[in-house]
Amino acid sequence: MVDDPLSDLNPAQRDAVTHQGGPLLVVAGAGTGKTRTLAGRVAWLLQRGVSPERVLLLTFSRRAAREMLARAQRSAGPEAARVWGGTFHATANRLLRLHGRSIGASPDFTVLDQADRADLMNLIRGDLSLGVRERRFPRKETLAAIHSRTVNAGQKLSRVLERHFPWCAEEAEGIREVFRRYTARKREGNVLDYDDLLLYWAALLRAPAGERVAAMFEHVLVDEYQDTNSLQADILAGMASRGAGVMVVGDDAQAIYSFRSATVRNILEFPARFPGTRVVKLERNYRSTPPLLGVSNAAIALSPERHEKTLWSARDGERRPVLQTCLDEAEQSDAVCRHLLEHREQSVALRNQAVLFRTGHHSDLLELELTRRNIPFVKYGGLKFLEAAHVKDTMALLRILENPLDEVSWFRVLQLLDGVGPAGARRLMAELGVRRDSGDRGPTPLRRLLDDAPEVPPSAEREFALLRGALADCGDGGANPASQIERLRRFLEPTFERRYESAAARLRDIDQLEALAAGAPSRARFLSELTLDPPTSTSDLAGPPLLDEDYVILSTIHSAKGGEWDVVHVIHAADGMIPSDMATGNDESVEEERRLLYVALTRARDMLYVYFPLRYYWRPRGNDDVHAYAQLTRFLPPQVRSHFDEVAPPVEEQERARKGGPTGSPSEVDALLASLWSE
Repeated sequence: MVDDPLSDLNPAQRDAVTHQGGPLLVVAGAGTGKTRTLAGRVAWLLQRGVSPERVLLLTFSRRAAREMLARAQRSAGPEAARVWGGTFHATANRLLRLHGRSIGASPDFTVLDQADRADLMNLIRGDLSLGVRERRFPRKETLAAIHSRTVNAGQKLSRVLERHFPWCAEEAEGIREVFRRYTARKREGNVLDYDDLLLYWAALLRAPAGERVAAMFEHVLVDEYQDTNSLQADILAGMASRGAGVMVVGDDAQAIYSFRSATVRNILEFPARFPGTRVVKLERNYRSTPPLLGVSNAAIALSPERHEKTLWSARDGERRPVLQTCLDEAEQSDAVCRHLLEHREQSVALRNQAVLFRTGHHSDLLELELTRRNIPFVKYGGLKFLEAAHVKDTMALLRILENPLDEVSWFRVLQLLDGVGPAGARRLMAELGVRRDSGDRGPTPLRRLLDDAPEVPPSAEREFALLRGALADCGDGGANPASQIERLRRFLEPTFERRYESAAARLRDIDQLEALAAGAPSRARFLSELTLDPPTSTSDLAGPPLLDEDYVILSTIHSAKGGEWDVVHVIHAADGMIPSDMATGNDESVEEERRLLYVALTRARDMLYVYFPLRYYWRPRGNDDVHAYAQLTRFLPPQVRSHFDEVAPPVEEQERARKGGPTGSPSEVDALLASLWSE
C-alpha cells in the first residue's frame, strides 16, 4: 500500500506538485517544506505514468537526493529508486561516461578533487619556476580559486582577476600559462577536475549528441536553485531544449554562496530565461514561532531586489527574540554560556542549541569560556573530510592503483617516504615515467615500480619496500575497495605515527573510510562517488563526536544552512563582523551578507538570541590595551529591532566602557594596592 502524495500537503505545496505544462519556479521560504514538495512532485509524476528513468532530480548533496527519493517511494513505490537523482557533478560524471566520447572524454577518466587540482597546479608552478622569483606569484590555492571562478562563472580571466583577485592582475600571463599547461596535463593523464564535469556536460549539450542526452528526460527538477552558478543554469537550459518540463525550487533570500561562484541572478531571472514560467510561493513556515518569523521577515524585507514573500506560522509561541548588547566579547561569551545553561535547566538539551557566527575565528573566545565552564561543544565549518592529510594520503594510493598516470597522487605518495621531499619525488616520477606522450605504450609507472624500482635514499628503503608490497597486493582492480584500504592501512600505520600527531585518531578515520568502501561495487565507483559527494567532516562517518552526554553546536552560518535548532545564539552582530568588513566592496556583496544574517535568524525553532558587543580589543603592538567601539550591524535598523526584546548593560557601565575605565568591581590587585596606600 502506498501513500497519497497530496495527502499531507498544504494548498501551495499541492499547487506546485500538481503543476502541468510550462516551467515552474517554486519560491520556498525557510522551513516551508520544500523537501516534501519535491518528493511529492516526483511521486505524483510517477503515479501519472511517467517512467522513473525519465525523471532527473538534481540536488546539492547525495544525502538530499536519497531523502527525497525515499519519501517518494512511500507514495510511488520502489520504482522511485530508479529516478536519476543526485548532484550536478555526479550526474555529469554518469552522463559523460555514457556519452562523453563524442566530445573527447574517455569513459575511464578519473576525477581530481578540488585539493588535487591545487596540487597539480602547484607542480606546474614549480616546473615554470614561478615561485622562486623576486616578485610574489599566487600560491596554489589562489590559482585553483581563480580557475574555478573563471570556469563556473563563464568569465574571462582578465575580468575575474580585476574584480575578485586584483592583487594577482599583474601576473595574468603567468597564470594563463599555468592554466594552459594544467589543461594539457589533465588530458595527458586522462583526468577531469571537479569543474570539468560541468564544463564537459555543457559542451556535450552543444554537441550533436546533446539532443540525445536532453531527450533522455521528460522532467528535470532542481533543488536549491539559488545556489547554482552560471554554468549550471546553462546546463539546465540545455536539458530543457527538447521540451522537458522544468521545475526549480529555491529561496533567493538564502543565496549565500557567491564565493563558490553561485549567483542569485539565476533564481531572480528564471522567469525571464524560461518564458511562460509560473511562480508558486511557499510561505507557511513549519519551523519557527510567529515572533521569530516577525524579525526574519522584517530583516529580509529591506533587500531591494527579491521575490517578495512573507513567512507565517500556525505554531504556538509568544516569546520574542532577544537582542542583547554586551560591553565586550568577554561579556558576550558569558551571556551565551549563561543562556545555554538556563535553557539546559529548562530541558532543552545542549545538542538542540547552536551558536552561529560569520567566520570560524569569531568563536575563539567563546570556546575558551565554554571549556572553562565544562560545557562540551562541537564546531562545524572547519576542515572537510577529504581535505584531511591522512585521508588524502589513502585516497592518493587508491588513485594510483586506478590510474597509474595520476601524477598528483604519485607526487603525494612518494613524499610519504622518509627522506623524500619534492625534488626527490620529481626525480622518482621521472624515472617511473609518470608523464608520457600519448603514444607511449610501455609499462605503466606502477608496473615499473613493482618490477624495476628506482633507487631511494637509505632512510626510505624500508618504507619503499612496504609501499611496493602494499601496491602489489592491491593490484587487482576487481578486488573489493574495502579490502584494499585494509591492506594499505598496514603500510600507512607506521607512516602516520612518524608524520602526524594523533595517529590513532587518524587511523580510526581510515577504518571509517574502509567501512564506507564496503558497499561500493568497485574501486572506480568508490573513488568517483567519494570525490563527487564527500562526507562534510569526519563526524559524518564516525558517529557522535563526543563521549559526553551532550554538547552544544558551534557553526559558521554557511555550514548551518539547512539546519535547525530549538534555541539559536547569533554572536558578533556588529558591522565589520556581520557584514564582514571584507564583503562590503559593492552592493551585491552587502546584500549577500544581509541574506547570510537572514539564514542565521531562520534556523531557530523556539528562541533566538542575537548578541552585540560594544567594543573589541586587539594588540597591534606589544601589550598595548587597544580597543575599538563597534556599531550594531546595519541589517538591524529600528524597524527590525522593534521585533526584539532588547537587553543592555546598565547605563553607568556603558559610560565607563566608553571612557575606557573599569566596568566591574576592583580586582584583587587593585584591592591590595589600595590597602597599601591607605593610612
